[in-house]
Amino acid sequence: MNVLMIGDVVAQIGCSFLRQKLYALKKQWQADLVIANGENSAVGNGILPHSANFLLDSGVNLITTGNHVFRRREIYSYLDESPVVLRPANYPDSCPGKGYIVYDLGKYQLLLINLMGLSYLEPLASPFDVADILLKEHPARFVLVDFHAEATGEKKALGYYLDGRVSAVVGTHTHVQTADAQILPGGSGYITDLGMTGPIHSVLGVRPDCVIRRHRTALPTRFEIPEEGPCQMDGVFLRLDDQTGRCLEIEAFQVR
Repeated sequence: MNVLMIGDVVAQIGCSFLRQKLYALKKQWQADLVIANGENSAVGNGILPHSANFLLDSGVNLITTGNHVFRRREIYSYLDESPVVLRPANYPDSCPGKGYIVYDLGKYQLLLINLMGLSYLEPLASPFDVADILLKEHPARFVLVDFHAEATGEKKALGYYLDGRVSAVVGTHTHVQTADAQILPGGSGYITDLGMTGPIHSVLGVRPDCVIRRHRTALPTRFEIPEEGPCQMDGVFLRLDDQTGRCLEIEAFQVR
């Protein structure tokens, strides 16, 4: 099985760039499945039904999210209704949506788990414990984990914790692609962060002057997204063994 996992898509500029480039990318890698993190895909942060549908209509099969998923109330009922748009599984069960899906590809079934880290983020349930529970309740040959976390050490720790039990663990959230795409000793693919889909000349997708002003003054600053300019799409290609589900190949990519 061939899978593309795409880093955090930022605002309309990122969504539009993904739509422009994804078809050729899927053809190049002969991808059976595309997963993108869409928690920043709405204009003004968060995710909205419109931005989620835009990504799905552009060729994305499954959407993961993170700490901004509940920023816009308009998405709440959509999360309950759409099984292909996930929120982190370690949020309380009372929250809208689900944190995993068993996705039917006809010949294969794949378990996708969305988790969020605890370091510098919300005090949620342990992603380690929640992963154990979901793997026990939904045994599958192919298992992918989007770990939306701030701390690189926490991401690497979960990667080794799940090594040999999942096909791959990929990190999201920090918007900068890391140079550590690898196959861990137990056969799981791993990268600390997929990167970002959005404007190149930005600070994590935000206009640099906004972020500089915030750091220099410590005053509240509205973060604005560039509306035009060159973009990039970051992610990884995964080739998974059809018999074992283990990762045979992981390669980071950046499309500009």
